[in-house]
Amino acid sequence: MWTLYSVRILPALYLVFISFLFQAQAIDLHVASQGNDAWSGKLAETGKYRKDGPFATLERARQEIRLIKKRGLPKEGVRVWIAGGRYELEKTFELAKEDSGTPGAGIVYQAAEGQRVILTGGKNVSGFESVTDAGVLQRLLPEARGKVLQVDLKAKGLTDFGPVVKGGMEVFFKDKAMTLARWPNEGFVKIVDVTGDQPVDVRGTKGNKSGKLIYAGERPSRWSGESHGWLHGYWFWDWSDSRQAIESIDVKNHQITLKSPQHSYGYRKGQWYYALNLLAELDSPGEWYADREQGILYFWPPEELGKAGDGVVVSVLPSLLSMKDVENVSFRGIEFEMSRGTAIKVSGGKHVQVIGCEIRNTGDYGVVVKGGEKHRILGCDLYALGNGGISIQGGERKALKPAGHEASNNHIYDFGRWVRMYSPGVWVSGVGNRVAHNHIHDAPHQAIAFSGNDHVIELNQIHDVCLESNDAGAIYAGRDWTMCGTVVRHNYLHDITGFENRGSVGVYLDDLFGSTKIEGNVFYRVTRAAFIGGGRNVTISNNIFVDCDKALHIDARGLGWASASVPTTMKKRLDAMPVNSELWKKRYPHLPGLWQDEAAAPKGNVVAKNLFKGKNWDDINKTSRPYVKMENNLDKLDFRFVDAAKQDFRLQKDSPAWKIGFKEIPIQKIGLQEDGNRALLNKK
Repeated sequence: MWTLYSVRILPALYLVFISFLFQAQAIDLHVASQGNDAWSGKLAETGKYRKDGPFATLERARQEIRLIKKRGLPKEGVRVWIAGGRYELEKTFELAKEDSGTPGAGIVYQAAEGQRVILTGGKNVSGFESVTDAGVLQRLLPEARGKVLQVDLKAKGLTDFGPVVKGGMEVFFKDKAMTLARWPNEGFVKIVDVTGDQPVDVRGTKGNKSGKLIYAGERPSRWSGESHGWLHGYWFWDWSDSRQAIESIDVKNHQITLKSPQHSYGYRKGQWYYALNLLAELDSPGEWYADREQGILYFWPPEELGKAGDGVVVSVLPSLLSMKDVENVSFRGIEFEMSRGTAIKVSGGKHVQVIGCEIRNTGDYGVVVKGGEKHRILGCDLYALGNGGISIQGGERKALKPAGHEASNNHIYDFGRWVRMYSPGVWVSGVGNRVAHNHIHDAPHQAIAFSGNDHVIELNQIHDVCLESNDAGAIYAGRDWTMCGTVVRHNYLHDITGFENRGSVGVYLDDLFGSTKIEGNVFYRVTRAAFIGGGRNVTISNNIFVDCDKALHIDARGLGWASASVPTTMKKRLDAMPVNSELWKKRYPHLPGLWQDEAAAPKGNVVAKNLFKGKNWDDINKTSRPYVKMENNLDKLDFRFVDAAKQDFRLQKDSPAWKIGFKEIPIQKIGLQEDGNRALLNKK
């Protein structure tokens, strides 16, 4: 029965209900290049009388979110919709702990539906003119005169050019990195000889550490007037490069002397290099050179420029997005480009996500995650990077506490522009992180590098890596007995043969690294597919090897040429971890007694139920063989692949592999998956 009391309370309950609905719904904010930070940010478009509309900057949206948090976040969080356009950032966009969301009420920065949002650390450059300085024209080759243009960057307020090599200013034209003037324009030239008073001999490989190189031909005589020339070379080993400044050129004796410090391994005859940062070598379309003292940029554009520059951009900002101790924040469907360093940095915090984004033309990594828990890089495209693609570091090794970071379903290619070696598509370290479903290709060195414990590397497609290196691994780890528990499974590695096809490795466990499972992978045309460099307790099982020369390699280097590292590097790293604690003994029972159990010997390795199709698959040396348990491996049989000619290595029902207990590999799930995260890339 209704009462007067009931009638009076109804309006109050209604207000509470409306307030509840408001608090439950997400709050939408809007940012647009034509916005105004004095507006409310609640409207996606400007009103008729331009009295309200979107914000102009991400910083203003961040400020508004802080105000909202003081009133209380709605249960569905806050979403910042960014309208299409190219946003030239004046400074790195930074988020701190106070900018966090909460579980279930996250903060999302997202490109507006179907629109391209570009956050750039570059500045457009216009006003190019013909070169008229007689001294500059004299330095240029005849074919470059009249083609090379110049612009005064200092007059445009650009005075910080950074170093010549990694971390300095770069030039881009129509979203492509241009080439710092070099010779030869493609490839390398060989060192004719080395000289000096610091000879070096590494197991019969001889060179010199003096940094004095003998060259052939007369080309370097053109560089003698240059004061900032550099050489980039693979000076001693095929997997160790560096860029070094030229100190002097002795034209008479055909000798180049490099500035100190010299390369740590030294230099040797027959290795390869090229010259860079030389105005005299600005001799082809797409090359550039910056006179850092005068502030003049010289550029031979690949096509004619208009007055506005028509797409010439120089990188300025060190990074684009930085998040420290941030929780429950996501960036979705945004393009990040043209930072001098790493585009996106995440340190500490929890549940940060970068989803369906495109990251390109960076001077360093695409994304770096340090510390924190459960950060995820999902469904992104990363390419044209100065260093590697994604670095995820997290977890406490001594406590074996996993971080739970994940790099999944990303397309990573054309990386290592500046840092050629040890710049993987994904670097994973710490404890308990996952690298899955990525497609990684076209790089001078590694696809995935790992260190630490208990990672899962699975369902990745990797090919055409280690293109500029030999004795290198597509998936690589090395030099630590305590880094146990990583599983490398259900990956497809193909067409990995090294620089000049001299040979490279699929999964490379280098210099006594062990305690890893390599299972259920497919290797096709990989020179040495599975490689144990003297390590222990490795299981290689249920893999398919097709046309891999010396597919399986196991050696005993700890008992031979690498024995000096056993009581030094290896013992030091063993002692640094609490291997005798109850936690470690339970997780890795072989570690407590390892030092007393022929530590340098490749003990405990198991090779079982693998399928080998091709010649010369067994490369296990005589010293190692007694330590290896080999069982139920098959070779030189018709394994009844569905269609090997088309690289379909699924097994038919009548394959002889099933008789040895071979388990089906989920080949159809390897590589990129067209899920909702990657769909963000396709809506632009």
